[in-house]
Amino acid sequence: MKNINISGNITKDAVLRRTQSGEPVTGFSVAVNDARTKSALFFDCSLWGKRGDALTAYLKKGTKVSVCGDLGTRDHDGKTYLTVNVSEVTLMGGGERQQQREPEPDMYGNDPSTLDDTIPF
Repeated sequence: MKNINISGNITKDAVLRRTQSGEPVTGFSVAVNDARTKSALFFDCSLWGKRGDALTAYLKKGTKVSVCGDLGTRDHDGKTYLTVNVSEVTLMGGGERQQQREPEPDMYGNDPSTLDDTIPF
């Protein structure tokens, strides 16, 4: 078995499909950035069973995730794709669904969004 741990951003919303026997499988892709080469590796991930069914709504484009699973490859039209049969997934935040927090008042009770940053002289 070739286990792999990756952390990256989901490249598009997850898609829930069902096998002929009715078992749910959630598919999504994760991009892992390489700071040294300024490039990215893309992994096609499959999450099987009820967990995948339940997490599909949260696996949205841009969400940062950590994925553990069995590394594999598949060939299609002369290209080789990296695949991960996911055993564990951790949502790390980010993405379109994350809401902006309201700024908290400073120590004097002032709302930071209403403060004027210009210098009065």
